[in-house]
Amino acid sequence: MLDIAPDQLDKILSGPTLIHLPGRKASPLFVSALVHGNEVTGLMAIQSYLKKCAGKTLPRALSVFIGNVKAAKHGKRMLADQPDFNRIWGVGDTPESLMAREALEQMKRRDVFACIDIHNNTGLNPHYASVTKKNDRFFQLATIFSRMVVYYIKPEGTLAGAFSRLCPSVTVECGLPGTDYGVTHASEFIKGVMRLDHISSQQVHDHDLELYRTVAIVKTPSGVSYGFGGEENVINYRDDLDRLNFRELPPGTSFGKVKAGFDSLPEAWDENWTEVTHKYFALVKGEIALTQPVMPSMLTKKIDIIRQDCLCYFMERVNGG
Repeated sequence: MLDIAPDQLDKILSGPTLIHLPGRKASPLFVSALVHGNEVTGLMAIQSYLKKCAGKTLPRALSVFIGNVKAAKHGKRMLADQPDFNRIWGVGDTPESLMAREALEQMKRRDVFACIDIHNNTGLNPHYASVTKKNDRFFQLATIFSRMVVYYIKPEGTLAGAFSRLCPSVTVECGLPGTDYGVTHASEFIKGVMRLDHISSQQVHDHDLELYRTVAIVKTPSGVSYGFGGEENVINYRDDLDRLNFRELPPGTSFGKVKAGFDSLPEAWDENWTEVTHKYFALVKGEIALTQPVMPSMLTKKIDIIRQDCLCYFMERVNGG
């Protein structure tokens, strides 16, 4: 199990699996991997951590959730007939939602200590943490991983959001899948949290926390062709779009061009799922131009990810925690 590749897991696991390992402290740390099948850093980080602990008693109990092994076999976020495994937690009544509910119940009974959900990005992003509560214990946990923290309340059904009702909970974004730095960073984060006696409720100082709030999700309209560079599609995003992640962009910044004769724009939706496209975008002489300052995150050039999830999120800075 500690050496198996993500795309081979389906040979030993029939589906999502929750594994409980004992430790000196009974209250377990919950760590999840492969919630999206193409995001492999979590599994590799858990394997790395457990290899280093071989023959030793873990400092506390550890519960490992291995998510979408079927999608991992094919290197996909999810398969065409599957829901997004990070939209099934605490919502819905599909078989996957019922599985997630049972995992939550098990962890509640075990008095879960904290939750770490490990993810990757498909575009160029710095490593950062995300939380669903503006709470000092959540910020304390998040800033062990990164001083850059994103606060969000939508989308619903996320693993970290569901666990936030049980314990301090954080999603960590570890850059592109499988990089040595991402695996090491996530593994060291697990190691650090496993060694904690408690998670402090003291306020995190402003100089230790760079806090952002998600204000909009950006999607490409359905039925509209799109791509990167070139001129053949209706929407032709600039080829270096993912290099704009976590940069404060001024009004007028171009996201790309729209084919002559069309007026399609990327769609922006706020946290109440109200369309706010024209709050952020305008078509100016064929260019997709920003109308106000924004900071994007999770910009990706992967067409399948844009189709399944989104183009990016827009954020704004939050003063203080």
